Amino acid sequence: MTRDMTHSSRRSRLVFAAFFVCAALTSSVAVIFFIIGLGDGTVSSFNLGLWSGLLAVMGLSLWAGYALRANGKPVLAIAALSVTAVPGLLMALFVLLLLITQPHWN
Repeated sequence: MTRDMTHSSRRSRLVFAAFFVCAALTSSVAVIFFIIGLGDGTVSSFNLGLWSGLLAVMGLSLWAGYALRANGKPVLAIAALSVTAVPGLLMALFVLLLLITQPHWN
């Protein structure tokens, strides 16, 4: 029985780490786009609320995932991280698909 619990614990740690890294990368890409947008003027007072909400949700997802994992709730932690990680993974797969297939848009 201890072996099954160790295997399950190891698997949940691996899934948590994968989701956390993906969520962190997705959040850092969003922060980089935000900083670039501040520099070139595309982030203005008109859309600052949207950017603030987006960055707040991404930061809250990372914080909640880490806090839930620290409190021994790995399933809820993975669910919290999936709010940011899943869209990032889907976008990465889409870009990879575009690079592989090289479609003609005309």
